[in-house]
Amino acid sequence: MVSPTQEPKSQLATHARGFIVGAIAACGAVTITNPMEVAKTRLQLQGELSKTAAAAGVPRQYNGALHAFIKIAQNEGLRGIQRGLAPGYWYQAIMNGTRLGFYEPVRNVMQGSIDALAGVGAGTTGVGKVACMIASGASCGMFGAFLGSPLFLVKTRMQSYSPSMAVGAQHSYVTGGMIKSLIHIYKNEGIPGLWRGADAAMIRTGVGSAVQLSTYDASKETLLKSGWFKPAGKDGSISLHFAASAFTSLFVCIAMNPFDVIMTRMYNQNHAKGGQGAMYASFVDCFAKTVRTEGPLALYKGFSAHYLRIGPHTILTFVFLEQVKKAASKILD
Repeated sequence: MVSPTQEPKSQLATHARGFIVGAIAACGAVTITNPMEVAKTRLQLQGELSKTAAAAGVPRQYNGALHAFIKIAQNEGLRGIQRGLAPGYWYQAIMNGTRLGFYEPVRNVMQGSIDALAGVGAGTTGVGKVACMIASGASCGMFGAFLGSPLFLVKTRMQSYSPSMAVGAQHSYVTGGMIKSLIHIYKNEGIPGLWRGADAAMIRTGVGSAVQLSTYDASKETLLKSGWFKPAGKDGSISLHFAASAFTSLFVCIAMNPFDVIMTRMYNQNHAKGGQGAMYASFVDCFAKTVRTEGPLALYKGFSAHYLRIGPHTILTFVFLEQVKKAASKILD
């Protein structure tokens, strides 16, 4: 019999393990996909609030994802193409550890509540099940994005910085590293400066998380029922996870790219006197100015780089996640 004091500890250990497993999986994925994140960031900032690069008074530096990748690698080397990796690790540990680690417990609580209200057995509500997937994915993602926002801000400014091929606002202090950058922002912009753009990040991550996690669960169930994949244990085989992740990637990119562009620009802008952003006052302001000046297609700047980043990242994160979960179960259970 489990005592009242043992149960909370058991739940805490389960949640902590989910957090750590999610963080490890995401950090493994970001190591491989970070170069495309650098290319995506620069493509999204290129020609910012100008109809053409020529109108901005600067030559067009990058012509697509692969051109950006090659040009950055040639001119800035490995260090350039992996800019922002350190804050990227910490951000993934916080944001994805929260999002992936707490997704299942939150979903189960929501599902149990809906089923109890409906007077049916747990897990038997049809529409409620899908709603729980979406709501839990979005809420966990948004909370994680808020916690990790200062790290993503520093990562964005590091990735946009280039001594020879600059696009967007440049922040030379990022060459001092992650800790010095955070201290510099705090001293010059205060706490609000560290969380500038957090609203855009939360909306962007909430949308991405809802699509990614709900589509992944649904696609994995559909593929299992199709008979094309043989389950290996309760979590399924590696090929099943790979196929479900690949199916998810395109939908995530389509849904998230407009919010990703806004977030990148909110993060990278300089600050004006009084602590406000020099270019954008809010998410809505950035959205309106971008569409009005550059047209609606500007919201899909960097789409190819985003897809080349989010596709492998989605696949690798979930493949790593399932394997790390299995390894943790063998060691700890």
